[in-house]
Amino acid sequence: MIIVHHLNNSRSQRVLWLLEELNVPYEIKHYERDKVTMRAPRSLEAVHPLGKSPVITDNGVTVAESGAIIEYLANLYGKGTLAPADGTKERLRYTYWLHYAEGSLMPPLLMKLIFSRVDKGKMPFFARPVARAIAKGASEGFIDPEIAKHLAYVNAELGKSAWFAGDSFTAADVQMSFPLEAAAARGGANAYPNIARFLERIHARPAYKRALERGGAYDILT
Repeated sequence: MIIVHHLNNSRSQRVLWLLEELNVPYEIKHYERDKVTMRAPRSLEAVHPLGKSPVITDNGVTVAESGAIIEYLANLYGKGTLAPADGTKERLRYTYWLHYAEGSLMPPLLMKLIFSRVDKGKMPFFARPVARAIAKGASEGFIDPEIAKHLAYVNAELGKSAWFAGDSFTAADVQMSFPLEAAAARGGANAYPNIARFLERIHARPAYKRALERGGAYDILT
């Protein structure tokens, strides 16, 4: 039996969604973020040394990292339904988007989140204006333009086909869901019509809705 070690408001939500798309039985072990630090609980370190989510266990096998988990599940349980055939141009695009999601798109989005909280941390009152100025400079000078560049690129690519790997829905769309949801929440992705339509399509999928019901509150959507 697959066990998903599921942290609230995290990348592990898309693992639940993929399992629902695959119609594979699974169990959920829930973990809650610290309400102050927003970090995962130390109990996750008993599953994987880094103590992060997502991570799954499957018949004695532990798999961590979103992309690795999605590839593992799609290859082992997908029976060719959620990954294009080897040697095709669709497969190349599929592999590209599986890695692009976390390797290229998430870093500037994570930086935006971190810098948005800089002046909320503990510091002497006289340091707060300096911290605020540094955060503003970093955001306006690099982070926001970088996010806009990536979103324009993704929007253009989604103008070429309905889904990331081509005309058929694949696990690459599952992988790309989290950064685009994060971008919609804090990076302005809804201003890009093809991305907005992509998010509407995935949120309408029955398997996506079932994953939300099982996973619990997913505040990134709000």
